[in-house]
Amino acid sequence: MAVKRRKISILKGFAYALTSFWAFVTIYPFFITLINSVKVNNEIFGKMFRMPGEWHFEYYAQAFFDARMGRYILNSLTLALMTTAVTAIMGSMAAYVLARTVFRFTKAIYLLFIVGVMLPIHATIIPVAKIVSGLGGIDNYFMLTLVYVTFQLPQAIFLLTGYMKGINREIDEAAMIDGCAMPAILFKIILPISMPMVATASIIVFIFTYSELIFSVILLSKVDLYTVSRGLMYFTGVYTVRMGPIFASIVMAVLPMVLIYVLFHEKVQRGMLAGAVKG
Repeated sequence: MAVKRRKISILKGFAYALTSFWAFVTIYPFFITLINSVKVNNEIFGKMFRMPGEWHFEYYAQAFFDARMGRYILNSLTLALMTTAVTAIMGSMAAYVLARTVFRFTKAIYLLFIVGVMLPIHATIIPVAKIVSGLGGIDNYFMLTLVYVTFQLPQAIFLLTGYMKGINREIDEAAMIDGCAMPAILFKIILPISMPMVATASIIVFIFTYSELIFSVILLSKVDLYTVSRGLMYFTGVYTVRMGPIFASIVMAVLPMVLIYVLFHEKVQRGMLAGAVKG
């Protein structure tokens, strides 16, 4: 018994050490970016890993106004919110149909969505760019949102379908006996029960859309429409000599994602665990 406890303690210690090391590797680059965002160039290039001798917080004002990071962050948040809302609504309806109804092509349609999850998004850059350009969708947020929804919808449907399959079908039968139609069952009964997984899928979609770069580079040419990732590329190219404001703009770009993680990481974990248990 004592030997078994000792083995468990060793395994726990190893797990804690590995987790701590991974946390350090993840957090340290952001910490370096943070302290370099208030340094002058001489300190950045000569003492990058030391605390700043002088704190230049004006670099954040320069990044926000001169580099227009405030505008780019707002653009990304707008795109991310639109994509997340459309994906959550459409994904919930499609998942409900696939999980709760049976017809001839149910499995085939579900497999197509799984293929969409496995498909490398950026392998479709050329055909997507040609289609969007042919439809006159360059510099159009609606078209860019449609592209994002197209690639994020399969993942949302995959997650929500698996979750909804675990919900007792007797709930639907009881609601139908009471006179509820399918839309009412979905939005008043099944969707509230599925909210942990809806929240998980929504956060995944939001983070992807906010940080996506390739399609925003290809489909957006006007500076006023740049997303935060595209804006960082533009700012870095124009102000290569001024490293402080560049680091400050990176911190500002990352901050919304850090806040979202801090506020909602427990919901994501609960949703994934609940989905695993139900699956």
